[in-house]
Amino acid sequence: MLAERIDASLGTPLYMQVIHALIHEIQRGRLLPGAALPSSRELAVTLGVNRKTVVLAYEDLIAQGWLTSLGTRGTIVSTSLPEIGARRVQARLAEGAPHAAVAEYPFKYAAPVVTMTSKWLKLDEGSPDGRQFPADLLARSYRSAIVRASRENRLLYGDPRGSLLLREAIAAMLRTQRGVMANAENICITRGSQMGVFMTARVLVRPGDTVLVEALTYQPAIAVFRECGATILPVGLDQQGVNVDDVEQMCRTHRVRAIFLTPHHQFPTTVALQPDRRLRLLELARQFAFAVIEDDYDHEFHFEGQPLLPMASYAPERVIYVGSLSKLLLPALRIGYVVAPAKVVDALAQEVMLMDSMGNVLTEDATAELITTGEVRRLARKSNQVYARRRMTFARTLSDGLGDLADFDMPDGGLAFWVRFRDQNLLDRIDSRAPGQQLWVASSRSYAAQANVARGLRLGFASLTEREAKEAVRRLRIAATGGA
Repeated sequence: MLAERIDASLGTPLYMQVIHALIHEIQRGRLLPGAALPSSRELAVTLGVNRKTVVLAYEDLIAQGWLTSLGTRGTIVSTSLPEIGARRVQARLAEGAPHAAVAEYPFKYAAPVVTMTSKWLKLDEGSPDGRQFPADLLARSYRSAIVRASRENRLLYGDPRGSLLLREAIAAMLRTQRGVMANAENICITRGSQMGVFMTARVLVRPGDTVLVEALTYQPAIAVFRECGATILPVGLDQQGVNVDDVEQMCRTHRVRAIFLTPHHQFPTTVALQPDRRLRLLELARQFAFAVIEDDYDHEFHFEGQPLLPMASYAPERVIYVGSLSKLLLPALRIGYVVAPAKVVDALAQEVMLMDSMGNVLTEDATAELITTGEVRRLARKSNQVYARRRMTFARTLSDGLGDLADFDMPDGGLAFWVRFRDQNLLDRIDSRAPGQQLWVASSRSYAAQANVARGLRLGFASLTEREAKEAVRRLRIAATGGA
């Protein structure tokens, strides 16, 4: 049986293969405590390996406590190991399924939330095009960050709130470009906006609390609040944003702890929450003492007029502001942030300490340099020009490919369209048939916070060239109609 587990063509050193093979036999109960092992010379002949390979394996297993050397009398399985019945082990671990026992644990999630084959064409939900980012610029920033951090002895464990350089750079950016009056102590760096929402929920929500969300919303946020034990209540949504009358009604019948919103470009519908509703919502937050969690995930991309200022810019005491640089720079950099009163940021830092102690200081410092040197603003202007053109092209592509089936409004900003199909049955077909076209598209059911809300598809355009967009919409139509 040992010989079957030794393969010289594998990349694993032979002595390590011998070690694993012997441990496997002990775990399966075939080698019992006190059992004598063949001499190194005999086992080498049996396995067809050099005697020195077996000697190294024996020495390693003796040092680990699996085997015991009896000197001139040979080597035995350690008598301090528990005796394991072979039949019992075989009953619990089927051949070819070495991790079966682990699978018996009651995991919360059977599979990742998002899975996709890399060869598939993707209609994402509003991601940037990573090909637009100049790699040499990022390389120079990293080199500068490494040299500077080494010189200043900052390649050690640091502040769980994140790099001071980056927090200061983001604070300055928010003050000058968005009117958010924040300083470094008001900012905690996260690995993307999703982590920011997660940590905010952890410090804010307790079991039994009520959290309001829009009828169509960002489902991972709902999942986070539920993990914290919150009761989720949806409120209405229309072309002006969240229905504030619904919010007031909920506050009069429930003890509301927080409301989660994406007011700049509502996720998924892209509509903007209008100023009169913003002000009334903030007044309700003061009256009923709940927090507004404002997820501003793609503030930089606005194509019609001036973008509305974040709610955090005029009500910092009631708003926890979650932002991200993933859309502006690269999702792979994993840079997000939370802006909040200093006491809230301190609580967020405690959550960071429980997860990973701190972030990636080199990535954070490199990003800080990109902000302070003005590269981020230059990239934003360039990207906006590219994405503005793609927005117009994608609108034509949707009209040509799906105009007889669906409706959409040109979004003022953001990197996605909200497409509403006249026949909801077509959405069910797309959900089931898109994989057959090797097309990834988020399920039309993945945005609903209540059962009776009208569904649609959120289709990103920024990451696709014109040719890619046309092919994606072509496959989408085939999934919906069978090719008709």
